[in-house]
Amino acid sequence: MTLSEEARDRLADVVELQPTKNSELQDRWGVESGSEVHSYLESELGNYYYRDDNSLIRATSEANDLVDVEPGIESDENDVPSVVRVPELQAQVLDVLAGPDERSQSVVSVLHALRDAHDIDPDTEDVRSALQSLRRKGVVEVVYRSVPTFRLSVDRDELDVERSD
Repeated sequence: MTLSEEARDRLADVVELQPTKNSELQDRWGVESGSEVHSYLESELGNYYYRDDNSLIRATSEANDLVDVEPGIESDENDVPSVVRVPELQAQVLDVLAGPDERSQSVVSVLHALRDAHDIDPDTEDVRSALQSLRRKGVVEVVYRSVPTFRLSVDRDELDVERSD
């Protein structure tokens, strides 16, 4: 199956962002809805992606070989992520987020830390989305207290963060 340039670019996004979901691809591709993403995946990239047990979108090994990008995460022999390729906001979240042995932070706490450390003012929903994406990549864990809170699941010095923006 020969892919168009657009399909190859979008497949590269799937490889880079995996594990991902329709809404992340919707944002990246600038399309109107998650159903538009789903339709595109099915019609153009059906042989190159699958949904895992959690319904997250992942690229097949054939897709990884077809595009010249690194997968969104690389793991060591213990299946612990050692490299993550993330957009700028997610990299900044990783920079300010509590470590695995520290008290976990709420979304609002992370937002305030971002404002202080990086002089940015992202929307609360963008911070929440960044944290959830990092959770799916296995580098952030959720601790449930009165509200869901977050912290790194790996030591900061064991994680190489590459910006994909």
